[in-house]
Amino acid sequence: MRLLLLLCLSSTAFSATPVIRSVQSGPWSAASTWEGGKTPAAASAVLVRSEHTIVYDVKAEHAIRSLHIAGTLTFAADRDTQLNAGLIRVQQDESVSEDGFECDAHIMSDGKTRGSLLVGTPDAPIGAKHKALIRLVMFEGMNPESLPAIVDCGGRMEFHGAEMNRTWVKLGATAEKGAATLTLAEPVTGWKPGDKLVIVSTNRQSKHPDKKTFREHAHDLTETEERLIRSVNGTQITLDEPLQHTHIVEGRYRGEVANLSRNVIVESADPAKARGHTMYHVGSSGAIHYAEFRHLGKEGVLGRYSMHFHLVRDTMRGASVIGTSIWDSGNRWITIHGTDYLVVRDCVGYKSVGHGYFLEDGTEVFNVLDRNLAIQAEGGKPLPKQVLPFDHNDGAGFWWANSLNTFTRNVAADCDEYGYRFDAVQSPDFSVTLSVPQPDGQRKLVDIRTLPFVRFEGNEAHTQRRHAFNFGGFSPLARSAQNKGANEGVAGIGPDEQHPFVIKEYLAWDVHWALHPRPPSVMIDGMEAAHSHYALWFANYDHHAYRGIKLADITVNPDFQPIGTQPKEAEYPGKLSPMDDLPPQTVITHVLRQNDGTLLVRGTTADNGVVKKVLVNNAEAKATAANFAEWEITLPKKDKLAASSEDAAGNAEPSAHVLTLN
Repeated sequence: MRLLLLLCLSSTAFSATPVIRSVQSGPWSAASTWEGGKTPAAASAVLVRSEHTIVYDVKAEHAIRSLHIAGTLTFAADRDTQLNAGLIRVQQDESVSEDGFECDAHIMSDGKTRGSLLVGTPDAPIGAKHKALIRLVMFEGMNPESLPAIVDCGGRMEFHGAEMNRTWVKLGATAEKGAATLTLAEPVTGWKPGDKLVIVSTNRQSKHPDKKTFREHAHDLTETEERLIRSVNGTQITLDEPLQHTHIVEGRYRGEVANLSRNVIVESADPAKARGHTMYHVGSSGAIHYAEFRHLGKEGVLGRYSMHFHLVRDTMRGASVIGTSIWDSGNRWITIHGTDYLVVRDCVGYKSVGHGYFLEDGTEVFNVLDRNLAIQAEGGKPLPKQVLPFDHNDGAGFWWANSLNTFTRNVAADCDEYGYRFDAVQSPDFSVTLSVPQPDGQRKLVDIRTLPFVRFEGNEAHTQRRHAFNFGGFSPLARSAQNKGANEGVAGIGPDEQHPFVIKEYLAWDVHWALHPRPPSVMIDGMEAAHSHYALWFANYDHHAYRGIKLADITVNPDFQPIGTQPKEAEYPGKLSPMDDLPPQTVITHVLRQNDGTLLVRGTTADNGVVKKVLVNNAEAKATAANFAEWEITLPKKDKLAASSEDAAGNAEPSAHVLTLN
């Protein structure tokens, strides 16, 4: 009844809204661009018609109610711009409505031109001298559960700001309490005076001064601090105010400094009144590079997240979120839902209600989360009608139910419940046997608890008040000689002996529990835990193999109440007989047109072993990061690109990434 009333109010309010349509291509500021010879007024609905290209060239003070883009709206790059709107929808038809958030009615496959919102492009980002700002504004009569919003219904949506060499870095030296300068571990470019920084805590505080234990929330007594940059000189940062806490550097144990500021910004105009959200739908295209998404996400509302890839599967293969900051989110940072082959790299997530980097329904595969920072993902409540009933939404930096993805070089710190959390629970209300995409593009019913990582390597968690990494745990009994299963956690179910979970070079320090490894068939190849209460907690050693384990300053117990006996390094890989029969997965992330007419093509390849080569149009690409995690190649201008790879075990990628260029 309440929803029906909201829809009626919304329809009534919108029906009285004047619609301004474009009549030709041209600047937004030109009266001749618009029907009636007047630029769009406050509270109007605006339609950019399918054959028109409009250059948004104003810094508006008033807000329009809605903007419907069937043609192209591109932001001017030679000035500061600001757009205030209640709804921005990129679409494939010329409908004007505030409904239709599932977008199914608007997806066409007839080859017609799709709508495009271009706030910079990959090869022409908004330069550092200028700022593009979109503010999402709530209007009377709008449905508060869906608006304000930016929604891509099968069109193209791009956000590209000025590039930085790094969006977050480690400290190079201890920053003492009272200091107003920071020494970074490496020089930064693109950081400038006035930028907002987060200096991450390196001390896990509690309500009890005599011991480190639980506190109510990550923000309670936290030593994570916010500052502005006064000046930058190589690795030296001068702050606007002295630090209130010491941030340590002790060998590998060191905190991070993250830059939240970007010159392409999407924000809620009045977060206390109404927060906005953003969505990509099936058939959409685009990327988000070096943008800032702040004060977004509707707390407690399913599907209304700061950044949401919604059921796009592989239709957005090639999409990437790189160098972006998402902070002060009322509902997660990035939600990857029913989506495959998405690349999320060098992002900063800071302060969210609920999990931060979140894979939603257990079917998501072949996504790459690389070198991202998660700070203060805080506990929320389960969302109404959420897909996975066992998810408590209790604050994980990274959360997933299907491990067939890549997690590399990420850091989680100062989060409420977990740095990293894998969970998949069979129950009478939910089956963990789901239809999951395969490397060849087909789908197969599979128990998602049995799917190994594509790659899990070089990840770190620190200053965690509870778990650094809860890996399928909380089951009081896993499969053992005494117990053949349990109805909590993964219940002793995992991959087979030839395809184990492989965890490489994992680091946890200043945490309560370093690792809670509950599934069977786990290989740990390098783990360091220090300054922690527990190292291995309630481990299930069924078909586990460990080597390179280093423990220091474990105050309570390094191996607490395990099932079975911890495997010996000399017997590695023990009962496991790992084999590599999983082909690599390749994604083209950038196609940059060069002055001489050639194309600079960049991409990402992920594999559980060693990548032998990456081919783009049958030419070999050059690795720019280890194991072709990043690669590039320069090619003559082409209408179509096809990228695929092969690993050292002889597995060739069966489904190339094919990209048709306009």
